[in-house]
Amino acid sequence: MTTVGFLYPGHSAEDDYLRLEKLLGGDIRLPLVHTDIGEDAHRVDALREMGSAARLAAGVGELRRRGAAAVVWACTSASFVFGWEGAAEQVRELAATAGTPASSTSFAFAHAARAIGAERVAVAATYPQDVAARFTEFLRAAGIEVVATRGSGIITAAEVGTWGEPEVLRLARTGDHPAAQAVLLPDTALHTAAHLPALEAAVGKPVLTANQVTAWEGLRLLNRTAHAPELGRLFGAE
Repeated sequence: MTTVGFLYPGHSAEDDYLRLEKLLGGDIRLPLVHTDIGEDAHRVDALREMGSAARLAAGVGELRRRGAAAVVWACTSASFVFGWEGAAEQVRELAATAGTPASSTSFAFAHAARAIGAERVAVAATYPQDVAARFTEFLRAAGIEVVATRGSGIITAAEVGTWGEPEVLRLARTGDHPAAQAVLLPDTALHTAAHLPALEAAVGKPVLTANQVTAWEGLRLLNRTAHAPELGRLFGAE
């Protein structure tokens, strides 16, 4: 049994992980524990508090009890908002607390982009533009060229969680760029696990989404591969 645990802030698109687990099948388990979100706001100060060590540490014990051999902070904005070095320290602290390998969704995007050979990407974000720009800075620190960044101005994860396939497809299409080799949708509050084939068909290139890459990253930490074409090009090559 391969078990990866996820710390997920609040309640928005956590059901994506049930779908991901089902599609990955076999002996893969993806237990999830909700962390205290604090103020639900895509604003730098609120995101820094959301991603604080104390909030993350509170959920680690339950994941360990559920057999997690690796832990991932399933939040993009409350990891990249600390910058590359700050996000790395966040992960180091999480690994020390959990006693397991650890990562976050921000690093998952960087690793996943490299895995599919995407050197140039477009960012299609739900966030306000200033927060989306911080994700662009994070990716550039990873050596990834960002050819376009689109923010949608959504303040709360709760609102993002109400988006369905039409809104998600529109986000990807409007955020794409001809020079991009992949489109990145960086918000774990966004339901995407059911839409990956449609997303990639809509833009004609790989699409990396937050919950998708977070699950992939957890498996990567344990050197586990999985083949699930329904989860996009990232899993189709495994």
